[in-house]
Amino acid sequence: MGKRLLPVSCPSCGQVLKVKRFACPACDTAVEGDFALPVLARLSPEEQEFLVRFAECSGSLKDMARRYGVSYPTVRNRLDALIDRLGALKGEGKEHEERSPS
Repeated sequence: MGKRLLPVSCPSCGQVLKVKRFACPACDTAVEGDFALPVLARLSPEEQEFLVRFAECSGSLKDMARRYGVSYPTVRNRLDALIDRLGALKGEGKEHEERSPS
């Protein structure tokens, strides 16, 4: 069986999922609550991989272009789109915090 990916949105309505329970597989300790997924965890697997490669290349877009086999402007455009996506996801988190009762 392949690696299972963490679902980040509801398959029924599309809203962002929250984590309710963490469990230790070694000792069976569990922590329950209402935990928001971190912004980076809400990115698609492809977006997460891009960020990992970006870090491995020490932020060099030139190295990223070489690694992906595309032009520098193509990598720059992809990074710009990812920056916009991160901004949108962070904005969604703030809107949810403002709506949630304390």
